[in-house]
Amino acid sequence: MQSRVRELAGQISEEYRDLDPVVIAVLKGSFIFVADIIRHLEFPLTTEFMRVSSYGNQVVTTGEVKLELDIASSVANRHILLVEDIVDTGLTLEYLKANLEVRRPASLKVCALLHKPSNNVKISNLEFVGFNIPNEFVVGFGLDYQGYYRNLPYIAQLELTG
Repeated sequence: MQSRVRELAGQISEEYRDLDPVVIAVLKGSFIFVADIIRHLEFPLTTEFMRVSSYGNQVVTTGEVKLELDIASSVANRHILLVEDIVDTGLTLEYLKANLEVRRPASLKVCALLHKPSNNVKISNLEFVGFNIPNEFVVGFGLDYQGYYRNLPYIAQLELTG
């Protein structure tokens, strides 16, 4: 995990080194990933946080995205790097991008730790991706199931029994 995080940080550094970006972490799932990645970025940046919900306590999305926590400062004319834990259907990401685009940023790019390309309903442009994974429910490294397993230092497929 840490090797890939450093590689992504290198790619991000090439794009943002002279841009004074705002890094927006999507809570709660991305908090470990974004903390690790920004420690490898050696240029000025600010951080903000958003929290959205589309899963509740389910393992599949409800299809309805609800904004639970918004950023605290203006992003007008700022370069935004939106950091997600996982892009599954793409619905949450499309909601977030639309929400941020109306605030007139200078640019908006996305970094996702995990991407499930076979499950995308809305195809989103992802500039930085840690890993492409199959359409399985995963936990660890910030991702959870009913609030548990976020603390695992690795990604694991969760086997749910009925």
